[in-house]
Amino acid sequence: MAERQDHREVLLHAEDVVMQFGGLRAVDGFKLTLHQGELVGLIGPNGAGKTTCFNCLTGVYKPTSGRVLIRGIDTKPLKPYQISALGMTRTFQNIRLFREMNVIDNVIVAGLQHARHTDFDSIFRTPRHYVEEARLRERAMELLAIFDLKEKYDLKAGSLPYGDQRRLEIVRALATEPRMILLDEPAAGMNNKETEDLMHLISKIKRDFNLTVLLIEHDMRLVMGICERILVLDHGILIAEGTPSQIQNDPKVITAYLGAEEQA
Repeated sequence: MAERQDHREVLLHAEDVVMQFGGLRAVDGFKLTLHQGELVGLIGPNGAGKTTCFNCLTGVYKPTSGRVLIRGIDTKPLKPYQISALGMTRTFQNIRLFREMNVIDNVIVAGLQHARHTDFDSIFRTPRHYVEEARLRERAMELLAIFDLKEKYDLKAGSLPYGDQRRLEIVRALATEPRMILLDEPAAGMNNKETEDLMHLISKIKRDFNLTVLLIEHDMRLVMGICERILVLDHGILIAEGTPSQIQNDPKVITAYLGAEEQA
């Protein structure tokens, strides 16, 4: 059967990515093409190499071999903050908020990447500094309102309930004005109701912010419920790719997960 062509803009292209740590090949020949507006899941048993893939895509790790292109630009010589400036942002499996800063300042700090004032303006408190400071604060409050966190803007981030901290991480990522967002286990630690709300929220931000989303998640209800396409890793190797229904019925995927359960 001929493969359906996708004429949307390619935002990310990973080609034969290998990540080796000494004698351990954590990722082996990973390939991925993300088009504008896609919502794609990356799944696999524990230790399959999913977060390592994210780290390679975002510049936290430099792949041993292979290439990662963002909007056609090779990211190998770039630092993570330069990759972020190309329009890619991420959240982490372990929450990495500035816990002693208040909620709104966590968001404002992320927005500084696109600030329109200079260090000179900040040091000498020029009119441009105050205008830009007000703009960043207003934008931060708008984002917090979308995630029902507006009333908690002046609380310390570390004092928030776990589910709110997870949502604040997504708010902070959105403050960088990305075109692509990579979510590393966004439902981790959430109850069923929080996970269901998160499903709707991810779909909403994808639509309202015109985002491309790649997510790692162990909650299969979430993955199967919102992802258009799913990739499956096992021991660093991509073993399957397809729609949710194709993945659910793929023998290689079933074997990978059953094997992981039997060894648990």
